[in-house]
Amino acid sequence: MNLSTPQVGSQAVYLCESAQLVQGADAVPFDVTYLGRHCRAFAFRYEGLVYAYLNRCAHVPMEMDYQPNKFFDSTGQWLMCSTHGAMYSPKTGQCRAGPCRGGLVPVAVSEMDGKVHWHTSTHIAQMEF
Repeated sequence: MNLSTPQVGSQAVYLCESAQLVQGADAVPFDVTYLGRHCRAFAFRYEGLVYAYLNRCAHVPMEMDYQPNKFFDSTGQWLMCSTHGAMYSPKTGQCRAGPCRGGLVPVAVSEMDGKVHWHTSTHIAQMEF
């Protein structure tokens, strides 16, 4: 588990095999419903743990990746919004530099037996097709 621990009563949704999340590699994208609206999210590995956030900059709610599924700056230490240059902590999602308000919206994740799941919450649900 990481900082964004699943809520009691949340639903686990399979995301990927653990081996797909390699530090320094592409993030794994997925779709969610956030406050009733479609939104993209992404999961990645950082310092051995899996983290996930909505793909929405805290400055202006637009997707952050500079190329599909690429979120880290050139140092590999910060998540960066490609449009505004805001820099976020991979561990907490909090803004550390640049234009932003607060931080990224976390998505709870868990990793067990070689599988990664994301978890629904009060505001984040599975997409319905």
